[in-house]
Amino acid sequence: MEALLHQVMAGLATGGIYASLALALVMIYQATHLVNFAQGEMAMFSTYLAWSLLEAGLPYWAAFGLTVLVSFVIGIIIERIVVRPVENAPVLAVVTVFIALLVILNSVAGWIYTYTIKPFPSPFPSGLALGGFLSPHEVGAIGVTLLVLAALYVFFRFTPLGLAMRAAAQNPASARLVGIRVGWMLALGWGLAAAVGAVAGMMVAPIVYLDPNMMSGILLYAFAAALVGGIDSPAGAVVGGFAVGVLENVLGAFVIGNELKLSVALVIIIGVLLVRPSGFFGKVNVSRV
Repeated sequence: MEALLHQVMAGLATGGIYASLALALVMIYQATHLVNFAQGEMAMFSTYLAWSLLEAGLPYWAAFGLTVLVSFVIGIIIERIVVRPVENAPVLAVVTVFIALLVILNSVAGWIYTYTIKPFPSPFPSGLALGGFLSPHEVGAIGVTLLVLAALYVFFRFTPLGLAMRAAAQNPASARLVGIRVGWMLALGWGLAAAVGAVAGMMVAPIVYLDPNMMSGILLYAFAAALVGGIDSPAGAVVGGFAVGVLENVLGAFVIGNELKLSVALVIIIGVLLVRPSGFFGKVNVSRV
């Protein structure tokens, strides 16, 4: 029973990271109705930026805040320079652009930082450990994730800018009629998604270590989380992230072994697409013909 509780608690810690990245995927999907396959590589590149700032001597939380800010700007630049020119292109062309962006970011990170695995520090003191169930970093990661999710909820629910971004994503035509600059709202959505992804990258790096391929498996779990909750539901992405984290840990420890843990995400993706393609919290669109 104690071992099961440990796996559940550890799953909640990693699930919070999956939830953050899944939320970033959902934010971009709501704005463009496309899945950003480069989201994980954007988070990885941001984490390398944080590592560079730490190596330069900045305190951890100063490097953390600066990385989030720079990632936000980079997300806007990517939307303006890379995504905006192909927004009306066929879906296959846009998917190709996202995959190309993934490969470019991975290759550039390997070229600049090499593919040698690097340790990434954790800022959380040993006093945060929760008995024998969670390490200090896992407790801290859960806390940071919940703070980010709460801040995003308040931003999108109660601020004029957040409401404008939601309107631009849900109904661009009506948003334009009331004077909302839809193009910039979508760019800000990309910036926020990049910033949230950066937080996820910095929280997962002390666990998996830092290398250009660190987010490949994480992105797969995040994609599974987004599908479970509903690719158009931010709240569903959060619930799905925690659910996938717990399932991955419990099944990996007691059923299939750690060698096949990654297959859990693939099974979840296939199962959800077969049984409930819209996810458990997503909208089911019915068209009358």
